[in-house]
Amino acid sequence: MFQVYAAGPEPEQPDHRSEQHQPVVGFVRLVVLLILACVIGLGYYFFRDRLTLEYFASQESYWKQFADQHPVSIYLVAYLIYAGITGLSLPGAVPLTLTYGWFFGFWKGLILVSFASTTGATLAFLTSRYLFRSSIQSRYQNKFQQINQQFEKEGAFYLFFMRLVVAFPFFLINVVMGLTTIRISTFWWVSQTGMLPGTAVFVYAGTSFPTLQELSEHGAKGILTPQLIFAFILLGAFPFLVKLIAQRLQQRK
Repeated sequence: MFQVYAAGPEPEQPDHRSEQHQPVVGFVRLVVLLILACVIGLGYYFFRDRLTLEYFASQESYWKQFADQHPVSIYLVAYLIYAGITGLSLPGAVPLTLTYGWFFGFWKGLILVSFASTTGATLAFLTSRYLFRSSIQSRYQNKFQQINQQFEKEGAFYLFFMRLVVAFPFFLINVVMGLTTIRISTFWWVSQTGMLPGTAVFVYAGTSFPTLQELSEHGAKGILTPQLIFAFILLGAFPFLVKLIAQRLQQRK
């Protein structure tokens, strides 16, 4: 059983600071989405002639060579992008994980995604705890009560299985756990440990995708390799296997 330390008694009065910060956080997310939309729109307008599979295939070796020559810069940018997306609870974590596995390879991609996703989860956790606690608690009251009851009963072990089984959405776990008394350090290492098997599965699936040059030459029919088929089977079977293991462990208690 994991050890959990209380963060101190919670104040009974409403946290008015969270209500003040909620519009700010929502505004930041809106600005980020608008910037991304503008960048995508401008990129398509100015570079639409280059948005072809053949062009990207011709640039693939260049970018991989650039990553080998400037690893710190590439990994830092990739880390910040992933942590920012998950920290703001924006969509795109799954395709980004597959892309990182395809581009960086299994071990480098696994380490990068593991730390970046945990960083993003912790940022969302801290935002929930210190910026808009009362609004999150009122919005997800039912989920909070359910998770909090299990958390008080099982401790950090419950968070570990939520991460492992994916019983709740990624962002919901982050914000609701911010309302509990779990310590930040405990949330970090339990989350990283619990998410690691699932992260490994998705990164492995990314490594199974062919190069853009192979995709350009052979088309979609030429990419169904045994490794890719196995990766898809693993992606589909993983949640059921984890749930089965979790049920067996609960029955033994």
